[in-house]
Amino acid sequence: MSFKNKVAIVTGGGRGIGKAIAQRLLKVGVNVVIAEIDSEAGNSTETELSELGEIKFIQTDISNEESVKTAIHQTIELFGRLDILVNNAAISDPENEPIEQLSLDSWHQVLTVNLTGAFLCTKYAVSHLRKHQGTIINIASTRGLMSEPNTEIYSTAKGGLVALTHALANSLGPNIRVNCVSPGWIITSEEQQSQLRPEDHQQHPVGRVGQPKDIAAMVVYLASEEATFITGINVVVDGGMTHKMIYV
Repeated sequence: MSFKNKVAIVTGGGRGIGKAIAQRLLKVGVNVVIAEIDSEAGNSTETELSELGEIKFIQTDISNEESVKTAIHQTIELFGRLDILVNNAAISDPENEPIEQLSLDSWHQVLTVNLTGAFLCTKYAVSHLRKHQGTIINIASTRGLMSEPNTEIYSTAKGGLVALTHALANSLGPNIRVNCVSPGWIITSEEQQSQLRPEDHQQHPVGRVGQPKDIAAMVVYLASEEATFITGINVVVDGGMTHKMIYV
């Protein structure tokens, strides 16, 4: 895979899946900008991963249009180009309440960050991506395809990202490819890892719960020259869990 001189923005790249994506991109030679709202996480990750290549943290609130515009502008000032946009940043539903008790504020908050944020980043990145036959990769979730009770906001936002993906692929092709990755059960902290039970692994056909590096590997593939005939798709990376029939 040739990524020489390429530049990527990874939103929410300070921790978890976003951090793993940034790390994997650096390892294959991409210059990376972490667009992250949490300054502590952003600075820490920039320092930790700096030995792998060129990485820059830019504090960014992807729900704020001016903040997004500034982050894109600073990226171009720093690196002179943009080739890859990874719309990864997201928040969870703060309430998880039944629909009749769900507040409009929570609905707006999650949709604004998880869906509108991807729209804003894409809007201001497109003109730069087009110059270099760039690519956009949205990080959705298997929650956009299947749900547990009282997850209406998160599922709606992630389902919206899947739809936004195929819409953008048609609007922006052939100059820009747009794809989506939907992670399944991914463990993003040591605390979560320590709480796993054998049955948690066993319910995955591959025999284990996922890790951030599993998602990062797919993102790098979709961003590579080997994937130039792939656009508009949603790749489910879930260890086969959504294709396993469960009888209780």
